[in-house]
Amino acid sequence: MRKAIVYASVHHGNTEKIVKSIAEECQVDLIDAVKQSDADLSSYDMIGFASGIYFSKFHQSILKFAEKNLPDDKKVFLICTYGGSANYKSIEQILDKKHASVDGKFGCKGYDTFGPFKLVGGIAKGHPDDKDIQNAVEFVKNL
Repeated sequence: MRKAIVYASVHHGNTEKIVKSIAEECQVDLIDAVKQSDADLSSYDMIGFASGIYFSKFHQSILKFAEKNLPDDKKVFLICTYGGSANYKSIEQILDKKHASVDGKFGCKGYDTFGPFKLVGGIAKGHPDDKDIQNAVEFVKNL
């Protein structure tokens, strides 16, 4: 089964750390949506979307990428890193329009220094840690 993960990792590299570990252990192609706004996803059997959570949403580059490039009726999975809590609504609205089926969701804490968190030196320091990364790898292996 051919898999790709489209990701955005903007502030601390939390999401990138996870998807690169997944790519090392699983046969997965990585597409950085911040650097690449177009890609032909039609040959993939399953497509992952991975992002940090910004204002309770997936990163804007991921949302635009999915809207523009995701073919209809694809199997997808979702991965997010967050300081506060996981939130998949923004990407799920696009996936619904594309009739995609979500085969799984994975989320874990990620170091966050946005806004008021900066005043206290950030939250979720040290995350994603080795256990978070291993859980993410297992999640993709089990899809």
